[in-house]
Amino acid sequence: MKVVGSTSNPYVRKVRIVLAEKKLDFDCDFLGQGARTDAPPPYPSSLGSPLGEAPCLVTEGGECIFDSRVIVEYLDTLSPVGKLLPAVGRERAAVKTWEALADGMLEATALAWLESHWEGRDASQCCQRWIDHQLGNIEQTLVFMRNSLAEHAYCMGAHFCLADIAVGVALDHLDCRFPQLGWRDRHSNLASLHNRLSQRSSFMETTPP
Repeated sequence: MKVVGSTSNPYVRKVRIVLAEKKLDFDCDFLGQGARTDAPPPYPSSLGSPLGEAPCLVTEGGECIFDSRVIVEYLDTLSPVGKLLPAVGRERAAVKTWEALADGMLEATALAWLESHWEGRDASQCCQRWIDHQLGNIEQTLVFMRNSLAEHAYCMGAHFCLADIAVGVALDHLDCRFPQLGWRDRHSNLASLHNRLSQRSSFMETTPP
């Protein structure tokens, strides 16, 4: 299998962490920094996402699977090692809800950062109201996560799962884009979870440049 994307893309990182946790063999085809690239892809266009987004997972048979949530769900079926998703029921829905929250926070982080760092525009051309709206969405999500986590060691209680991977990646990306937010001071249990996740080899090996 081959993961197509970039080392700085948090959605690509989520997939790479899942592959590491599942102990699956794969190659990486890094296209550059960011979720999109203007360069022609090094694989047939019929195999890539029509949206031009990363990650894409190219299977051994040459098929392409895209969207990180679809990819990680597929990867969890390939090996019984380190099962990350419950098979059915409310528990599975709860894990996927955590993942959706984390991915939503990633999107809000990207939208706020892009508005404040748009190439060719100065600060006066940025919409601060839009940036503040996205930062507000991030804070609301952090509060929801904090309250849902409560005193548990992991998102779903005592056991590490896909929810923790998604949340850990989102918190890391938030630190990368907006280190000035100081979210740890307001959400100490999330900070403890983040510290715990940061010590896992899968997280250390995929730290963005």
